[in-house]
Amino acid sequence: MIYNILAVGDVVGACGVKHLSRCLRSLKKRKSIHFTVVNGENAAMVGLTPNDADDIFAAGADVITLGNHTFGKMQIRDYLDDCPYILRPANLGSRVPGRGYAVYDCGAARIAVMNLIGRCDLSFHASNPFTTADELLGAGEKPTFTLVDFHAEATSEKLALAYYLDGRVSALWGTHTHVPTADEEVFPRGTGYLTDLGMTGAVRSVLGIEPQQSVETFLGGLAGRYRAPEGPCKLQGAIFSLDSDTGLCVGVERVDVR
Repeated sequence: MIYNILAVGDVVGACGVKHLSRCLRSLKKRKSIHFTVVNGENAAMVGLTPNDADDIFAAGADVITLGNHTFGKMQIRDYLDDCPYILRPANLGSRVPGRGYAVYDCGAARIAVMNLIGRCDLSFHASNPFTTADELLGAGEKPTFTLVDFHAEATSEKLALAYYLDGRVSALWGTHTHVPTADEEVFPRGTGYLTDLGMTGAVRSVLGIEPQQSVETFLGGLAGRYRAPEGPCKLQGAIFSLDSDTGLCVGVERVDVR
């Protein structure tokens, strides 16, 4: 059986959450989606609140993944421990709240989701994502599919991890940079890949924030607290079609809903 897995790029701000709520369920129905993973670490611009998480789940997400702004809103701490459907990067270590890997039932399939964070120009305090992936893949039962959200800055680090895990995971996609890449492919040993999903938020923005704020930062000024601009929004991500007989990917399709 072919399972269609939808991965949605970083949701930015209240406008991104609202657009997700408007578009996600119809997209899932139109594309016959079986399971949906949404990166929500920017839903509160910098971080995620429990209310944001509830709204993302209500919109149709099965799992929420996070990244470098996991603890941007500290009220999420208890939620990370209490809710098994929200993941923070596994290589942040065992001393912080939450989990970075879990297995979920999806009909006859069992789907593992792994959340990792990159270290190149992003999180120097995180453990090595390559060895963390090895440890997680070597522990416990083998699921039908394994999905990886790699929240990383450097495209080289994302590509290198994909080659390292090719054939051992069903799909690996990148998040964090908020700009969709055009390199969707199925790797030689069967892992579906995309360097970055893009984002869900304001179209006329700089990575989801008001353009003038970003300009002011580059001019050396004080931009102030990030704000999402008014106006039309987009939902970006990718669909990975996975074969339950092999656990591997047979196709990748980018999506952009406006």
